[in-house]
Amino acid sequence: MIKNIPNTLTLLNLIAGFAATIYAIKGYNEYAAFCIMTGMLLDFSDGFTARLLKAFSPLGKDLDSLADMVTFGIAPGAIVLNLLSATGLGMVAAFVIASLIPAASALRLARFNNDSTQTTSFRGMATPASAFTVISIVLASSYTDFAFPDALAQSAWFISLMSLFLAVMMLINIRMFSLKLSHLRWSGNEERYIFAASSLLLLIFLGVAAAPLIMAAYIIISLVSGMIRRRRS
Repeated sequence: MIKNIPNTLTLLNLIAGFAATIYAIKGYNEYAAFCIMTGMLLDFSDGFTARLLKAFSPLGKDLDSLADMVTFGIAPGAIVLNLLSATGLGMVAAFVIASLIPAASALRLARFNNDSTQTTSFRGMATPASAFTVISIVLASSYTDFAFPDALAQSAWFISLMSLFLAVMMLINIRMFSLKLSHLRWSGNEERYIFAASSLLLLIFLGVAAAPLIMAAYIIISLVSGMIRRRRS
């Protein structure tokens, strides 16, 4: 019975993603964003619980990817479709652009399931990071008084380019660091500690409006770190 706890958490992640998709279709982007954030917590919890209980299984691995596809692929795509429709963009164009995220997410998750090298880092952007980029725009626009998040959320050009960028980043063959810590030493965790410090400073000065900038910091730190590693090697 205890061994089923990780899979139960994974199923709850999937349900959170389903709820997020429904909310997005109904036009409640903020509720959809919170459901995706709930899914992120459940996604972390199922992996942590599986390691704690030593309850790894091929079923759990496949189930996790299926849940991630819903929560971090389809649900963000639905939000993007909703945002683009609100700008006045035609439904056909909005659908094609919004489809980039779930399509790239499916390919990225399939590749992840068949790549044993993505343990301490990712090859391309992970689907939760892509999803958080989308909902960061929604949350910053809804819960801050800054003008720039509203301008971003209401720009068909920005949302379209963001969707294309995220699709490319999920599939590109560039290492992106994982947030998992195997130890607390500086050596080997430089990217994680720099990212944590940058995120904390952004949150202190900008609050919720910092969410899109936090994702930008994650991407920049990953790319710069990758360049430094290639030069050293």
